[in-house]
Amino acid sequence: MTGTLDMAYPFTGRWLVQNSPANRVPSHGTAQFASSYAIDFVPVDDGRSAPLTLGSFVRPEPPEKFPGFGRTLLSPVDGTVVTVHDGERDHPAYRGLPSVGYALTQRRRVAAGWVSLAGNHVVIETDGIVVALCHLRHGSISVTRGQLVDVGAAVAECGNTGNSTEPHLHLQAVQGPDVACGNPVAVTFHGTLPRNGDIV
Repeated sequence: MTGTLDMAYPFTGRWLVQNSPANRVPSHGTAQFASSYAIDFVPVDDGRSAPLTLGSFVRPEPPEKFPGFGRTLLSPVDGTVVTVHDGERDHPAYRGLPSVGYALTQRRRVAAGWVSLAGNHVVIETDGIVVALCHLRHGSISVTRGQLVDVGAAVAECGNTGNSTEPHLHLQAVQGPDVACGNPVAVTFHGTLPRNGDIV
C-alpha cells in the first residue's frame, strides 16, 4: 500500500456507504484488481434506495426505478482524465431472488477482467495515483481523455453497468497507471473514512 489519498466526496445529496474499508480490508472480500480499499456509495432518498416491493423479490427491476440513477458524479480530486470507458449499457437491478441468479454469473465477469467488473468508468490521475469511478450511466460521461479536471467538476452520472446489482458508485484508488494490476491506495474523504451504513 502507498500512503492514503484524501479526497472530496464525488457527489452531492445523500448516499449510503457500503463495502467500506473502515469495516474490513479487503473491503469487497478480495484483493483482486487492487480493490482492497475500494468503497461503494449507494444514492438514497430519506436513507433508502428504491422501496422493496413484492416484484423486487421475484424479478429484475429497471435501473430508472432507483432514486440515484442519473445523479451527477463529480471529480473527487484535481487531476487529469487518463481513461474513459462508456461502451456498456445499463442493465436491470437485481434484488431478492434475482440477485441469486446474478451472483452465479460473477465468476464470468471476474474472468473477463477489471473492465467487465467496472462497467463504464472514468479514471483520473493525481500525483501518480489514479482514482477510478465505476458503474457509470451509459452515455453520461462528460469528460475526455487528457482533460484537466478540478475537484467538484461534473464527470458523469450514477449508473448500473458492470458488476452492479443496483445503481451505485464504486470508487478505488491505485498507485497508477493500471487499475487492474497496480497497488491499492487507502482513501479518506475530508480526512475521515465513513463506515458501512453511514449516510454521507
